[in-house]
Amino acid sequence: MSRLSYERLRIMTSIYDRIQDAAKQLEGVTQRTPLIPAPDFSAAAMTYIKAENLQKTGSFKLRGAYNRISRLSPEEKGHGVVACSAGNHAQGVAYAARMAGISSIICMPAGTPLSKVERTRALGAEIVLVPGVYDDAYEKALELRESYGYTLVHPFDDLDVIAGQGTIGLELLEQAPDLDVILVPVGGGGLISGIAAAVKKKKTSCEVWGVEAEGAPSLKQSMEKGGIVTLKSVSTIADGIAVKRVGEETFALCEQYVDGVVTVKEGEIAAAILRLLEDHKMIAEGAGAVTLAAAMYGKLDLRGKKAACVLSGGNVDVNIIAQIIAKGLKKAQRVVAVRTILDDKPRQLSTFLGVLSETGANILSVHHDRDNIDLNIGKCAVDVELETRGPDHAEQIYETLNRSGYAIELHS
Repeated sequence: MSRLSYERLRIMTSIYDRIQDAAKQLEGVTQRTPLIPAPDFSAAAMTYIKAENLQKTGSFKLRGAYNRISRLSPEEKGHGVVACSAGNHAQGVAYAARMAGISSIICMPAGTPLSKVERTRALGAEIVLVPGVYDDAYEKALELRESYGYTLVHPFDDLDVIAGQGTIGLELLEQAPDLDVILVPVGGGGLISGIAAAVKKKKTSCEVWGVEAEGAPSLKQSMEKGGIVTLKSVSTIADGIAVKRVGEETFALCEQYVDGVVTVKEGEIAAAILRLLEDHKMIAEGAGAVTLAAAMYGKLDLRGKKAACVLSGGNVDVNIIAQIIAKGLKKAQRVVAVRTILDDKPRQLSTFLGVLSETGANILSVHHDRDNIDLNIGKCAVDVELETRGPDHAEQIYETLNRSGYAIELHS
């Protein structure tokens, strides 16, 4: 554990009391989201989904935002609040501020999708679009705070925000007292630090694991090093957890209460979103689906255990849903692409396609290329994209083509 001041230790020992108090504060404000059986995500475990995507504003962020805003002094409420976010936190703050009858200003990167900007504005917030990325918008929020006396509602590194998110941990153990493992998405650490502090106080034997995108492993690297690491860059479809650096408060709590952190790949996240959509008729954003991806792809040993996956949000940008589904289909081998080299003669292509047709594959596209400079004279390359029933069917297709004398290459 890193060296902590006496004051930090005192605050940490009181975090459970803060979480219990937050639960009272949130009564009648937030929804008690369901814990849904989802055995299809892990053959080895009894798996459940904590569906925070069904929370008001579409994510868990309302819990922390409301808890923080509800504790403002009359003077602070008079000045209003400012926040920085490109998505869920923005909507949580705007909703909570409207309920409290105070003004809110949200600084958002100029490239934020229009749908997210308009949803936040519809909740009553004033939007300030800032050229650049999240860090630029954060600096603008700090500038506004200093200039006008607004209270900054931090997205994760605030004890009242952490306590609000921790109420999910209380709900989980009330809904399933016999849970063995809880998987939690990790960005800045506000969600997992709150959940872990609540759970470990009530049931020390229940493991709490963080899940990060492989392209944004800030908490994993920090815990391995024993100190906060700032990543040079992050890259992931899970934009809600694309955070370069975890918080000071959140890291201290994670060091004390979190059992470990695993990462998932981009294709695995997409496959989890697709599985959730098809089998449970539910939408998850990339950040929300990482826990389901961890269960699906065996990122930690869940054999014989009862595991809850926190699905943190469902505010996926409609403009990228098609891309996510396409990536998920390829990861699940429901769509595969193969290449073969044929003699450039009549009926060679039709014969090849006939063999494919007999396998039961659905041919989505065909590209016939005889001009490739790498081909021998008299040869042509054929690229075919196929829809299959899954990995077993795809393997049968490959075997059939090989038996028929076709050498194939697989493409992503």
